[in-house]
Amino acid sequence: MAAQDHQQQQKPIRILVSKLGLDGHDRGALVICRALRDAGMEVIYSGLFCSPEQVAKAAIDEDVDAVAMSLLNGAHLTLFPKVAHFLKERGIKDILLVGGGVIPESDKKILENEGITGNFGPGTPLSIIIDHIRNNVKNLQFSKEQKEK
Repeated sequence: MAAQDHQQQQKPIRILVSKLGLDGHDRGALVICRALRDAGMEVIYSGLFCSPEQVAKAAIDEDVDAVAMSLLNGAHLTLFPKVAHFLKERGIKDILLVGGGVIPESDKKILENEGITGNFGPGTPLSIIIDHIRNNVKNLQFSKEQKEK
């Protein structure tokens, strides 16, 4: 059992970085991909113009620990919660959802209530985003283990 626990601790975080909707601005998402990879995470990049259902399906198919969603076109209140909805519909509760892009302060609480964490804006230090993902994935994994006991 201890060997299994040690192996679980050594397993890198798997994260899907996604660009939703009709947002073709991917430079920030690509910077995030590289930073997460350099931090030791396994990164899957969805490419551009994904639907919320495609992102949710990819997250399940790739067995990721987290999904980082990026939008710069103002559709975050529509598209981010749809990803959460599609995952919940399929009984998935242990994938961290992280938002990023141009998100007004007034929208952040709404997104958090929908299960979207972080909601980082331009200029957020990469170390803040990495720490957020690491800490919250760890908390989700701990909660899942406690429920399985």
